[in-house]
Amino acid sequence: MAPPVTQFELAQPPNDAISALAFSPDSPSRLLAASWDKNVYLYDTLQNSEDGAHGTLIQSFEHRAPVLDVCFGADGGEAFTAGMDWTVRRIDLATGEQTTVSKHSAPVRRVVYSREHSLLISASWDNTLHVHNPSDPSLAPLAVPLPAKPQSMAASPSKVIVAMASRLVYIYDLSALSAALSSPTPTPPQPWQQRESSLKFLMRAVAAMPSDAGYATSSIEGRVAVEWFDASAESQARKYAFKCHRQPATDGPAADVVFPVNALAFHPVHGSTFASGGGDATVALWDAEAKRRMKVYQKFADSVAALAFSADGRYLAVGVCPGFETGMEDYSGEGRTKIFVRELGENEALPKGKGK
Repeated sequence: MAPPVTQFELAQPPNDAISALAFSPDSPSRLLAASWDKNVYLYDTLQNSEDGAHGTLIQSFEHRAPVLDVCFGADGGEAFTAGMDWTVRRIDLATGEQTTVSKHSAPVRRVVYSREHSLLISASWDNTLHVHNPSDPSLAPLAVPLPAKPQSMAASPSKVIVAMASRLVYIYDLSALSAALSSPTPTPPQPWQQRESSLKFLMRAVAAMPSDAGYATSSIEGRVAVEWFDASAESQARKYAFKCHRQPATDGPAADVVFPVNALAFHPVHGSTFASGGGDATVALWDAEAKRRMKVYQKFADSVAALAFSADGRYLAVGVCPGFETGMEDYSGEGRTKIFVRELGENEALPKGKGK
């Protein structure tokens, strides 16, 4: 008989809204959280404190402005952050030392690290990507112009997907970015593909399939789209979009109350499974291939802002904080910001038809 599934709340959460969560590539228990309270937090989610509280806050790393994104680097010993101070920073997680990797001319919205290509890519509201090789600081970052403001970004083993305003999606080949960065005369490469989103409203999140087959995007209007990289007509005919994170209206006409889908994350082992988190305070698991919802978890107290699977796929971290859906003018996430960690059951994320 399988042991019961456990979900617990981490002690010492951030003091304001969570912007991103990231698990270590080489440890299923080390978790980074970026927050609007100008800090990045490093937790050991499985090491309980002496008073019995779940998880341990190892260290926090103060920044000069709200931190909009965080990712691990080549291993669990380094992290990179994207900030409202326009700066991309590297953090040595052992010593706490912070170094500036590059500076944009507007807030930096997202940062991703590709272990396959040893590349760090930052996306800024100055409408550029900066491509860095952190192992060779002598190389100046390669600036890649974008046609619109980036809203989200994700990396697959061979591609990086940039979801922008105006429903634009640019897909870059990581090998081409790497070659351009190390060229004696660096020239930004053209996108590998340019697409228009099938979502009619502003995109909020993007996540890449670990199988390198495609990606999913979400919008502020309670929809998710699943697409494949293969440009053939047969493959493109498989793309689809669906409604989610909606609730029936309690009064007035029979229209749904629509919430933004703030977060997406693909399962690292069961590659067609992904999680979505929304302003309706719920997290759902989906099977991208079978086009079906697998599970909806019990509702949280506030909006789901961020999601992350551990590298082994056993744990799902959920960042919860008040959203802007309620029209709050004086926003404060203090006291209501929480991080939950769910240990998945043996077959909980297994796509339909893959079980025993």
